[in-house]
Amino acid sequence: MDEKKERLNKKYNDYVKQVTPTHNLWLNMAKAFVTGGVICCIGQFILNTCLSYGMDKDTAGSWCSLLLVLLSVILTGFNIYPSLANWGGAGALVPITGFANGVAAPAIEFQKEGQVFGIGCKIFTIAGPVILYGIFSSWVLGLGYWAGKLIGIF
Repeated sequence: MDEKKERLNKKYNDYVKQVTPTHNLWLNMAKAFVTGGVICCIGQFILNTCLSYGMDKDTAGSWCSLLLVLLSVILTGFNIYPSLANWGGAGALVPITGFANGVAAPAIEFQKEGQVFGIGCKIFTIAGPVILYGIFSSWVLGLGYWAGKLIGIF
């Protein structure tokens, strides 16, 4: 009986090894670096273009953010950004464009369920935790900074 169980375990482990995808860490890091670098280069191009039109640095930065978010939402709408994120990994998901994709994708996916129960309820399914923990982390760090000021550390 023990031999049969052992044979089944070996068969199962062989099957798991066969179907488990293997990943090349160095290749994935290179793809993320290239993808994030291209997004940053596009952002720098927008920033330089805005500055060349005579905008001050803050206004140019606002336009850069706005246009990157708009580009991300348009690419999400045409189902191009998910493919880019699949190829580039964290390089496409970390910048502001990834956050815009995280908000736009559920809105597009659930629009068929209506404005309230579709888009209204599901729009922040991906971005909600990011917003929640971002605000909470800021609050904890602010509280720590305030306590440090009271004690005289800062």
